[in-house]
Amino acid sequence: IGSCGLDVYENEPEVHPGLLNNPKVMLLPHMGTWTVETQTEMELWTVANVRNALETGKLKSRVAEQKDMPEG
Repeated sequence: IGSCGLDVYENEPEVHPGLLNNPKVMLLPHMGTWTVETQTEMELWTVANVRNALETGKLKSRVAEQKDMPEG
């Protein structure tokens, strides 16, 4: 491999010194969702998830903190 670009690290927020000191490695903050399209879809999903929870008592998706709430 001649070079690599990373935006996720094994022990975030720490970055291994070998990566920091390697001129063939491009390191970026986690930016996978930093587009207008992705942000818009995330907002729509969140609104739909809240609406679904209020109207049906179920979530479209849940996180660990919501494990006791039904998913549907």
